Amino acid sequence: MPMTEETPQPAQSEHAQSGNESHADPTEHEPLTVTYERLRHSEDPKELGEFARRPLPDRSDAAAFSRATALLEAVAGNLHTDVSDRVFLAETMPFPNVLVKLSVDPDPSVREAVAKNTADKNWLVGRLTKDDVDEIREVALRNPNTSWKMRMEGAEDPRNSADILDYLSRFGADDDMPGPAVLTSMIRRAVALNPNTSADTLARLADDPSDEVRHAVERRNGTAQ
Repeated sequence: MPMTEETPQPAQSEHAQSGNESHADPTEHEPLTVTYERLRHSEDPKELGEFARRPLPDRSDAAAFSRATALLEAVAGNLHTDVSDRVFLAETMPFPNVLVKLSVDPDPSVREAVAKNTADKNWLVGRLTKDDVDEIREVALRNPNTSWKMRMEGAEDPRNSADILDYLSRFGADDDMPGPAVLTSMIRRAVALNPNTSADTLARLADDPSDEVRHAVERRNGTAQ
């Protein structure tokens, strides 16, 4: 989306100006591109942190709201922004342009915070189900916005732990983890064939209502006919 200068706002009365003087933003009259580039290249964690923590304008002020979210993208992508501020943004922001920047952050704690964020789009959390860090993959696979395709691939991934595989094996089997019968059966079958699946999970899947899942357990146990 091309960046443009914000629409000029009507001048405030002298009384309104004096009442808001302490809250004035010295950058609000800069062109958006100027402020964006300055924040993108800033090496001042204090300045960047102030932008990260600043309350967003009301959505009814579309120009100000759009400007603020664009600037947060610059702050999120700048590694001079303190890790705690990047984690804060990753935990609280619902904006894809900001979360995309944070999803490739070199600090695992930032990516994990993105993986937990339930405002994630499914394609974004899907990226994190394939992260090299075990904890990030597992958090992403527990995110309710994770797609069935990503859960299926997570069930097949030999890097994943017995704990997350047990979690995936409950889709379509536990009353509080519903889903399409065919897709959830495929996930449970993939769990049954994963070498990291625990004996306890296999024992439970041995009594699964799906023939395909039970046969997968038999194959793992070497008892298939």
